[in-house]
Amino acid sequence: MNDIIPDLFPSAETSASPIVIAGPCSAETREQVLSTAREIAANGIRVFRAGIWKPRTKPGGFEGVGREGLEWLREVKTETGMLIATEVANRAHVIEAIEAGVDLLWLGARTSANPFAVQEIADTLAELKADVTVLVKNPVNPDLELWIGALQRIYNAGIRKLGAIHRGFSTYGKHLYRNMPEWHIPIELRLRYPSLPIICDPSHIGGKRELIAPLSQQAIDMGFNGLIVETHCNPDCAWSDAAQQITPEILNFILGTLVVRNSKQSTESLQLLRQKIDGIDNELLEILSKRMAVCREIGHYKREHRMSVVQAGRYNDVIRSRVKLGEEMGMGAEFLRTVLLAIHDESVRQQIEIINDRGSRL
Repeated sequence: MNDIIPDLFPSAETSASPIVIAGPCSAETREQVLSTAREIAANGIRVFRAGIWKPRTKPGGFEGVGREGLEWLREVKTETGMLIATEVANRAHVIEAIEAGVDLLWLGARTSANPFAVQEIADTLAELKADVTVLVKNPVNPDLELWIGALQRIYNAGIRKLGAIHRGFSTYGKHLYRNMPEWHIPIELRLRYPSLPIICDPSHIGGKRELIAPLSQQAIDMGFNGLIVETHCNPDCAWSDAAQQITPEILNFILGTLVVRNSKQSTESLQLLRQKIDGIDNELLEILSKRMAVCREIGHYKREHRMSVVQAGRYNDVIRSRVKLGEEMGMGAEFLRTVLLAIHDESVRQQIEIINDRGSRL
């Protein structure tokens, strides 16, 4: 796959300025689509996106306008000259989109996680000998090999205008982001396939419009080739994902404040590896935060049952088993004891605070 140099997107090795794909999460009405497209086109955006078929988590939600929306996209293309893009999830979607003259197709996170669905789409593209750009979003779960497998299936279908979209990974519980970025995964993809363009989707990563600007800047700083941003003429009234959509005016402001570093440094690969470490460090902090939350619950339990904070037998068993496991993973025993002791000390400190706070509640 390393020989991919798409026509629409400059390769990752030669990219100068980021490409921007913008448009509403869903095509809702003809007026909404054309109004949004006109404003976006006036700001110089080359590619207009809109969801025609919308996979929903539960039945009963808005699942897209379907084929009728493709006619609205054709109008956008005719009137503004922009290329048009939409998501496809099965054979019928691909056929209808190609017949409507859609220039760019993307596979969503749910689809890319299903090899059967990806292969069906790949076979259809091969059958049609489609001359389109195809972008593959990362799977919902953080599985790099599954993401690469989906890209390879599309590549094997004869598609050479190919790229990836990083939209973050689903996780359980409440977090700052709707989907955790886990930046080290797209960085690893870049290290394996240096010429594969990678587009960042800050809308789905953040889930909130106020996070789009900082996430966009972070992606550009990491060398992503572009952004796909959900943009709506009246986002508060959007039929889907209203909280993560912005107006064309705000999009223009965000793009105007982006700092794009064009100089290519000889230490670029080292920088990518450092950024990978930064991402893993952030994950470590998230995990430690979860661990301390559980420790505080234990503190409440011990206070209510008048139990001592430190239980030596339990502590020794934990240290012994964790050190053995860590050694099997290639880490030194002394290092592991130091780290585990520090974590234990912080856990004890937080539990003591809870036990001494008579007025605290779970």
